[in-house]
Amino acid sequence: MTDKNDILNGLANAVVNGDKDKAIKFAQKVLEENIDPYEAITDGCTRGMHVVSEKYDNGEMFIPHIMLSSEAMNEAITVLQPHVDVERTKESGVAVVGVILGDIHDIGINLVSSLLKSAGITVYDLGKDVPYEDFIEIAKDVNADVIGLSAMMTTSMMGMKDVVKMARREIPDVKIMIGGGPVSRDFCGEIGADAYADDARDAIEIVKEIIKEDRRRKASV
Repeated sequence: MTDKNDILNGLANAVVNGDKDKAIKFAQKVLEENIDPYEAITDGCTRGMHVVSEKYDNGEMFIPHIMLSSEAMNEAITVLQPHVDVERTKESGVAVVGVILGDIHDIGINLVSSLLKSAGITVYDLGKDVPYEDFIEIAKDVNADVIGLSAMMTTSMMGMKDVVKMARREIPDVKIMIGGGPVSRDFCGEIGADAYADDARDAIEIVKEIIKEDRRRKASV
């Protein structure tokens, strides 16, 4: 029998190193050794991505490294997620994310999507160049808690205002978070969005707080 900590550490290190094969190997070991897959996601995958984020902040890693780590984490989560107890994640929330119509820069939203998944949040990643109405329709269909909009161009970011207007009219309880290179906190206020994320880590904390507040509100009704 392999030590549980060795397996979780191996999974975390595989994520840090962007090693997809090892990430899959350790994810499979989690299942073989009857380790809680939810714990493996949080204490293996997520812990590894936290290390990656710290290294990125310190200039020790760059965007290509982050994407490799993200891919490794996704491979592990693909193995583990089907075995997670639904009771552990039913309150974790639902997020719909994507890059706004007219924009094809998806590196940032891919990272946000991966980190949200690693936190146990159900994510519907619509990809890039997403029509405004798709955000609304999918959010309706999956009963989303939050919609995350990304834009890396000043021309495309103006479409965020239209999505916010549509959301307020059709799904007023769903919160809207925006982010991306040209986007700012002031712009967030101007278009009436609920939150501005400065980076991927900021986005995760915002989404978690939105979901926490939503659950608290529903519990008090």
